[in-house]
Amino acid sequence: MSNVAETQELELMRDSVRRFVEREVVPHRDTWRKEGKVSPDAWRMAGEAGLLCASMPEAYGGAGGNFRHEAIIIEELMRVGFPDFAVPLHNGIVAPYILAYGTEEQKQRWLPRLASGELIGAIAMTEPGTGSDLRGIATTARRDGNGYLLSGQKTFITNGQNAKLIVVAAKSEGADGGKALSLFVVETEGADGFSRGRNLEKVGMKAQDTSELFFDNVKLSAENLLGTEGRGMRQLTEQLPQERLIIAVQAVSAIEAALEHTLQYVRERKAFGQAVSEFQNTRFRLAEAKSEADIARVFVNHCIDRLVEGQLDVPTAATAKWWTTQKQNEIIDMCVQLHGGYGYMLEYPIAHMWADARVQKIYGGTNEIMKELVARSL
Repeated sequence: MSNVAETQELELMRDSVRRFVEREVVPHRDTWRKEGKVSPDAWRMAGEAGLLCASMPEAYGGAGGNFRHEAIIIEELMRVGFPDFAVPLHNGIVAPYILAYGTEEQKQRWLPRLASGELIGAIAMTEPGTGSDLRGIATTARRDGNGYLLSGQKTFITNGQNAKLIVVAAKSEGADGGKALSLFVVETEGADGFSRGRNLEKVGMKAQDTSELFFDNVKLSAENLLGTEGRGMRQLTEQLPQERLIIAVQAVSAIEAALEHTLQYVRERKAFGQAVSEFQNTRFRLAEAKSEADIARVFVNHCIDRLVEGQLDVPTAATAKWWTTQKQNEIIDMCVQLHGGYGYMLEYPIAHMWADARVQKIYGGTNEIMKELVARSL
């Protein structure tokens, strides 16, 4: 596809996604925040509208796009200040594991149902005793005949209450008796021994169901192993650059949305007989933020190009993740300040953006870990 044709296609997709978000997401945000999760009906409607598995091949029910298409979905959700609808995780993290490491039978079994919204996806890595250190995972998959018995506990799992398909990282025993990380796919319907804990109360992203998950000798067949046994760490490492770029796209899109809201506010708000936008401090702070937003956008777009070309490396993705999320927090905090007391009120979008921003420096690998990855490449 030529660059012109792809650009036109992306613009048409953006219009479609924006209409869907305005029609099916915006009117329900407050209700979903109170309920602690996005309605499964919204997931099915997203599937019908072609928003799920946008970058998966058409042969598996997807739209046949690439990460540029996924970026548009992320940008439009961030534009309305609603990262709570975890379509980017479903599309850009869960489905790619199945596409990259699944057998043909596994792809045919799971991807079309993820694309339709019948299955809502989650990935379970984090445990109560381990966060960024994946080697500390304690969940085990013990051999049981031709299958496995999965046991352990996961926490902070996005889509934890809604998920019907979960990619689980667990230690399995290899033929040599040693234990290595493997990935398993758990379909939760009728899975004896599987249970969900409480929907965790978070500072932000109130409508994103984030849960504890428990596996008590959950019986899995050999067909639930994703890829080669003992290759889980390599599989996770290969997919993490895209996960971190998703977070960076969220960050720069949130910055742009926050600046838009803040510019509108300071032009309308009066203080000491003039608009807040007329004070030199306001103009200088916004000029600095706009400059940093433009730099972030150019860099993130460059990273998207590299990812689509199969050339996004770990240090570059780590740089994008830590720097953009740091700027997201700094700039949105400044935007709250320019709103004054109203910036702390949840009836204003900037307050939700401020609360939602903080976790961006934590998940997907903490920013400290990102800097360590960059430092190792020097």
